[in-house]
Amino acid sequence: MGSALEFWNQMTANPLLFIAVLLTLGVILVNGWTDAPNAIATCVVTRCMSPRAAILMAAVFNFLGVFVMTMINATVAETITKMVDFGGDPDLAIIALSAALFAIVLWATLAWVFGIPTSESHALIAGLTGSAIALHGSFAGVNGNEWIKVVYGIFISVILGFGMGFLVCKGVTALFYRANRPKTEPFFKGAQIAGAASMAFMHGAQDGQKFMGVILLCVYMSQGLALPKDLDIAGDYLWLMLLCSVIMAAGTAMGGKKIIKSVGMDMVKLEKYQGFSADIAAALSLLFCSVFSLPVSTTHAKTTSIMGVGAVKRVSAINFGVVKEMVLTWVLTFPGCGLVGFLMTKLFMVIFR
Repeated sequence: MGSALEFWNQMTANPLLFIAVLLTLGVILVNGWTDAPNAIATCVVTRCMSPRAAILMAAVFNFLGVFVMTMINATVAETITKMVDFGGDPDLAIIALSAALFAIVLWATLAWVFGIPTSESHALIAGLTGSAIALHGSFAGVNGNEWIKVVYGIFISVILGFGMGFLVCKGVTALFYRANRPKTEPFFKGAQIAGAASMAFMHGAQDGQKFMGVILLCVYMSQGLALPKDLDIAGDYLWLMLLCSVIMAAGTAMGGKKIIKSVGMDMVKLEKYQGFSADIAAALSLLFCSVFSLPVSTTHAKTTSIMGVGAVKRVSAINFGVVKEMVLTWVLTFPGCGLVGFLMTKLFMVIFR
């Protein structure tokens, strides 16, 4: 499968593959309206950019993040393939993967309805885990050594995001303490646009190439093959990167404003220098975790960095009601989405076998 035409021919010849790819594109769309807005939320609510311009910028830098990360690391499906085992039956593997993807779409849509940011990365892990358990009838299909990295990632991203947000904002405040605030507005406006672009880039690097890898995984699994080690994704699948980026941008345009309001306005009231601090802190946190191959959530990094920025002024500046709702969503994602993945796998096996 190198060209878009070959990809289409394989999809139309295999109904199970067609369903799996459509569900993957649905997950990317949902990711666009639930995760991608986090990258540009602060830039919009501080009026540095209009929502339309910010969405366009997010689409461009999401693509660049996908492209650069893929150039650096071609094993885009590594996390998925190591975390769970779908067995050697290609039909059953596609059914399980399709059920997991359906669970992610359903779970993320419910979170969007309530305007609460959720992590598609964690929903993906939970859905796949639930599906693998249903497929094997036990935990035999779950790799505990890989799964524990997710737990590490949660704590590290939360602590690092909050700490970096606090330190960066504290440093900016000290550096510009004697500056005339109105005169600093143009600088921070440009700086925050750059910060939002870096966040969008890291979102693409973390999430965009992950879901592109799911599509490739679907195709190879449908043929009973493993992803080849010498697969040249960046050279052979530029069209797939473009497709994923466009779908993600469409999702951001469809539902991004609700999440932007929740992240950028309801949790902490931000000024331009604070928005800049939050963006830079979150981007640095994601970069650190990426360098050390830690599976983390872009949502965790961004929201906790905003909390850290808010804490510089005073702890009461944080709306803990919104924070509580988000934490509850994160806590429920693993059992909730995992259960949906488990049940949908059982249902899909009855329907499609």
